[in-house]
Amino acid sequence: MKILLIRFSSIGDIVLTTPVIRSVRKQFPDAEIHFLVKQSFKTVIAHNPYINVIHTLDKDLNENIETLKKIKFDYVIDLHKNLRTMRVKKAMGTPSLSFDKLNFRKWLYVNFKMKVMPDKSIVDRYFEGMKELKLKNDGAGLDYFIPENLKTEQDDIPFGHWAGFVGCVIGGSYFTKKLPVEKWKEFVALCPYPIILLGGPEDREDGNEITKTDAAKVYNACGKFNITESADLVKRARVIVSNDTGLMHIAAAFKKPIVSVWGNTTPEFGMFPYFGFNNLNQNVSPLSVILEVKGLSCRPCSKIGYDHCPKKHFKCMKQINVSEMVEKVNQFWKNKELSDQ
Repeated sequence: MKILLIRFSSIGDIVLTTPVIRSVRKQFPDAEIHFLVKQSFKTVIAHNPYINVIHTLDKDLNENIETLKKIKFDYVIDLHKNLRTMRVKKAMGTPSLSFDKLNFRKWLYVNFKMKVMPDKSIVDRYFEGMKELKLKNDGAGLDYFIPENLKTEQDDIPFGHWAGFVGCVIGGSYFTKKLPVEKWKEFVALCPYPIILLGGPEDREDGNEITKTDAAKVYNACGKFNITESADLVKRARVIVSNDTGLMHIAAAFKKPIVSVWGNTTPEFGMFPYFGFNNLNQNVSPLSVILEVKGLSCRPCSKIGYDHCPKKHFKCMKQINVSEMVEKVNQFWKNKELSDQ
């Protein structure tokens, strides 16, 4: 049997597909599993042992389609479900499975603040669409694989952080999903533990500004490490504090304690840290604390994000309680059973 899974982007969304990949492998051990992903995100699954072949989308989808048609797949599992994946499925003419994106419910939630989203992770919604293959969620959570030769070295970070640190993910795909620099500076001033700032090259300047608060306590790793190395730093952290972004889901894959901070988006969309068994309000994970400003009539203002606050006040992030952030980090840090994983 040959099975193609599709998820083009991005880091967190791809990590959220890994329980499906693993379940396909477990339930069809002899299957040839292929994965179609954008070239820029190949690294996220490059070392996943459950995948046999990775196909990368560069610019010309038609080339991908012609290549894939020759392989004669038995099933296509579409975990992206957009116009391009529909083109792929139509051209291939292969039996396909997908999931309900709940776009109408999301529209009602964003535009009328109607709480109609189900209390479940998008991972569980993926599995609801896999009934034809009888795929079962094994409850083991997300996967992220780092080969030994790609891990960070002890001396890649300052000596003062070797005994443990809080990993702070300051980046995000949109401005409205990122905690402002001033709030991070407040956090640094109150947090009693060593801190490593995590993000891409685009976050380096913000990281430098945050580091000025306490250069001995804070190490700015933004832009200094690639995604695999950043993932390894996440794994080495005692506690993770993160915006709603890809490294948050990688932290969940490593079963790290996570304090997630939410701005214009909300965890009700189903993209909260997932550990294999937890929902948002029922079966809550002891590894996850969600911080958000509730009661704002404008939130969520988008299911994705904006490059500015539409209302110009940005209350969803500016009113985040930093003292509560520190308190939750303290609780995780002192609970060695959780923070030493």
